Amino acid sequence: MAFDPFVLARIQFAANISFHILFPTITIGLAWILLYFRLRFTLTGDQAWEHAYTFWVKVFALTFALGVVSGITMSFQFGTNWPGFMEKAGNIAGPLLGYEVLTAFFLEASFLGIMLFGRQRVSNRLHLIATFLVAFGTSLSAFWILALNSWMQTPAGYTLESGQFFAASWSEVIFNPSFPYRFAHMMLACFLTAAFLIAGVSAWRVRRGVEGPATWKVLKTGVLLAAITIPLQILAGDLHGLNTLEHQPAKVAAMEAIWETEKGAPFTVLGLPDEEQRETRYALEIPYAASLILTHELEGEVQGLAAFGDEHPPVAPVFWSFRVMLAVGGLMLLVSWWGAWTYWRGREPGRRFLVVLSAMTFSGWVATLAGWYVTEIGRQPWIVSGLLRTSDVVADHATATVMGTLFGYVGLYLFLLVSYVQALRYLASKPARSLELQPGYVSRLATGVS
Repeated sequence: MAFDPFVLARIQFAANISFHILFPTITIGLAWILLYFRLRFTLTGDQAWEHAYTFWVKVFALTFALGVVSGITMSFQFGTNWPGFMEKAGNIAGPLLGYEVLTAFFLEASFLGIMLFGRQRVSNRLHLIATFLVAFGTSLSAFWILALNSWMQTPAGYTLESGQFFAASWSEVIFNPSFPYRFAHMMLACFLTAAFLIAGVSAWRVRRGVEGPATWKVLKTGVLLAAITIPLQILAGDLHGLNTLEHQPAKVAAMEAIWETEKGAPFTVLGLPDEEQRETRYALEIPYAASLILTHELEGEVQGLAAFGDEHPPVAPVFWSFRVMLAVGGLMLLVSWWGAWTYWRGREPGRRFLVVLSAMTFSGWVATLAGWYVTEIGRQPWIVSGLLRTSDVVADHATATVMGTLFGYVGLYLFLLVSYVQALRYLASKPARSLELQPGYVSRLATGVS
């Protein structure tokens, strides 16, 4: 692959969105979890839920700040690297981004201060309302962004005049064919990411002996939330896949590395896609499984990449990203159900489970990134599917210019990411003033008995 300005601009945008998306996936889910903590405290008067809120609202504030800053940087790239997109699709993209600012951002900005600093200054009812409105605002932000992204994937409700897109029906633009599935899939991903974050950090705190009065409650909340959410995510993913097969069959063909149209297509568990030879080397296949999963029919027909000529996405990154997402999702299912089974038997998690859960703290990030790579790389070579090529909207910059800014962005993002994890580690490692553990549990944990 030649690193011309077009390829570098794509890598730069990928780096920006990869860094940015890490933080909204936490804040969207964590905001609703914080609302749950406030409701439990309000309804029960149990101070442990107040401790949980106090700790995790700090994490929310840190994460929210990085999400806002990186989002602003990403939006600038439409003007610096992709001016042709706003020139041709700005009549649709501009209003949708503007609606996000006018609704979601204003809502979050208006009540974030009360949520973060108002517990001792306003009534509990007002603070509860502020927390709800911030949570609602984060989800509303996702609504508008995913409406735009989904329209780029499955455009609808538009007219084309002199090469420019105009909205013929805003309801069709917003509620385009893939939006409901993409929005549900992303929201569930946010809840899963936040669930494993709070459970993983809580498990780490227990192992370090710095747990507080709410640590075990938060750990249980995260495990049970994940155990409930992951089956819903699998269902949403299946429906999303059926929708993608209907509207973006080239993406599905790349996901499965299906080269020729066939009935009863096998599912390739592992293999090395070779685009030059148009084959998957060393393929480990499950007969008929791809057709069964994608069409819900054993002999269902699935279009191959050959049907799209050269207008299909690069196969290897889409193929492998999809399998990473599936693998991490499978681990999430096993770990969360392991924990749920332990709680169902009336027992506390043992040392081995806490170790595994700690290792899964950021598993949601891995699955989300892999899923977005499938979505975005799988749309290529189009920026608006079937209508506008990505190569037609890139800015005419010198290679050195794009390369320099790319290194600058990547260096800054790595620094910020390491700083974020270290800040989270610092917050989690602070000893609690009071501990509420079951008698004898520390000794049982030390000996590895669950």
